[in-house]
Amino acid sequence: MRVLLVEDDEILGDALKSTLIQEGYAVDWLRYGNHARQALEMEEFDLVVLDLGLPDRDGLDVLAATRNTGNDVPILVLTARETIPDRVAGLDRGADDYMVKPFDADELHARIRSITRRASGRSAPNIVYRNITVSPKSRSVTRDGEEITLTAREYDVLIRLLENQGRVLSRQHLKESLYGYESDDVDSNTVEVHISHIRKKLGNELIRTIRGVGYMIDKVC
Repeated sequence: MRVLLVEDDEILGDALKSTLIQEGYAVDWLRYGNHARQALEMEEFDLVVLDLGLPDRDGLDVLAATRNTGNDVPILVLTARETIPDRVAGLDRGADDYMVKPFDADELHARIRSITRRASGRSAPNIVYRNITVSPKSRSVTRDGEEITLTAREYDVLIRLLENQGRVLSRQHLKESLYGYESDDVDSNTVEVHISHIRKKLGNELIRTIRGVGYMIDKVC
């Protein structure tokens, strides 16, 4: 999952990026609101973690401008502004959740899982697809009750496809969701290798190749 982190504090931003990467997210870190607006206009993200006290423009302006363009990317606000009016303003301008600094990393990850679960239309914490069960909290995968070991990247590809059942995802889209801005430095066949390994572990029938377009997992009716 590709996350846009917008935070100008170097120490906090570095800590946030590290903990998000440890959870398996591809993180693009920006320090300025205007840069975040440009990135959101040009790139596709799965989640935005947004600070409000940015040096060039208020994070609430970034939030409102993003929603005004019709972009419904999930946005989690992180801020030192702790009054009720501040929280109301953030939620009313389109934030999906609001956390006050300082915060606990485990709670942050739980809130991210909750936001992305709602965004994908799920209410249950686990993803069940036929005989496969995926737990985003533990990043574990079972098939017919037997635990299947996937690498971090294989898991990320699988979860991305499962959360977009019935939709074809291009190789470039998958690569960017795995590596973010660093995707240009990644071998072009990397996604194909991950797909091949997933098929060997979970069955060739799980992921379909749409020739010339990308990959998809059929939606279960």
